[in-house]
Amino acid sequence: MTEHIAVPNAPARKRLWNRPILLLATTSLIWAGHSVVGKLAVGEIPPMTLTFLRWAFAFVPICFAARHVIVKDFKVLRRHWPYVLSLGALGYTAFNSLFYLSAHYTGALNMALFQACIPGLVLIGAALGFGARPKATQAFGAACTMAGVAVIAAQGQFARLASLSFNFGDVLMFVACVFYAYYALALRYRPAVSSIGFLAGVALAALLTSIPPFLWEISRTGFVLPGLRGWAVVLYASLGVAFLSQLCFMRGVQLIGPGRAGVFVNLVPVFGALMAVGFLGEPLASYHLVALALVIGGIVLAQR
Repeated sequence: MTEHIAVPNAPARKRLWNRPILLLATTSLIWAGHSVVGKLAVGEIPPMTLTFLRWAFAFVPICFAARHVIVKDFKVLRRHWPYVLSLGALGYTAFNSLFYLSAHYTGALNMALFQACIPGLVLIGAALGFGARPKATQAFGAACTMAGVAVIAAQGQFARLASLSFNFGDVLMFVACVFYAYYALALRYRPAVSSIGFLAGVALAALLTSIPPFLWEISRTGFVLPGLRGWAVVLYASLGVAFLSQLCFMRGVQLIGPGRAGVFVNLVPVFGALMAVGFLGEPLASYHLVALALVIGGIVLAQR
């Protein structure tokens, strides 16, 4: 199956478009910056409004990038619409809504590090749902990353684990990660369409399923017109995270394969933690360092 991804015409851009390490590092940086942007959105734009506007703004350029295959691919995706709708609703709308909502209760540093548990959740889901048996190093690596997330949730006080006394924002982030893990696991059933055509289909599903929570939100609080910072957040979330990073990631996968490209995703919590401290000035507690060590160690083990 030949992938159709829009490639810039300028020679310099073509050279960049053929450098997988640069493309995948850019993807990780954009995704890492999402935690910082989510925190900056607090007080500027409500979470459900941001989720809706994200997909409303991203859908058009995604469709333009998929213009050569969208008609053919949508004929296939239409036969699998319940499946596509579930991916858009849970992997995109629910994940993003909870992600932005969690920023009202927890820090960008925690939001970034919590995403490190997604590979572990995928591993657990694959074992429970499909009978997949991970290698010992994979299982131990996943356990380390989950332990790192537990350290964050407990804020270094293990009595919190026993009493189940957690920050509400951290709980929301964990549930969001569960939804994204479902999305990752469900991709094994993806219909035989191009990557960009599939992205367009799931983006449409996300746009449609983001409308009800958006309407519910404005019925309670009214529509909040974003200010300059709010619109900057929308543009980053839509054109950066939902559009550009997806093109870079798909091109990286096309150049070096999904296995090698997937390693770069593990940089997201590390970059995100550094950005939260550097850009937002969030305090770096000792338990964050312990969690970061567990996360990085777990990633290294899981990739061996």
